[in-house]
Amino acid sequence: MNKKFELKKKIHALDFAIHELVLFLDTHPTNQKAMALLKDYRFKRAELIKEYEAQFGDYIVTPADVTANGCWQWLDGKWPWEYKEV
Repeated sequence: MNKKFELKKKIHALDFAIHELVLFLDTHPTNQKAMALLKDYRFKRAELIKEYEAQFGDYIVTPADVTANGCWQWLDGKWPWEYKEV
């Protein structure tokens, strides 16, 4: 597999784990081990995204991935209904 795919796969695995930990913490809010694991996974995700962006450009999957000074790249192009049929 190529490097880009491998990085995305690792990031998606951390996304899943983070989501599951958040759900667990909804019912176990005082579990310090889960909180520490969540913090660790968020840090690892941020590091992988930095690595991805250094090699392949912006990593935008959800609105949470958009930087405060960034914007959606697709806003600059044509909208689907602006293309002419061939």
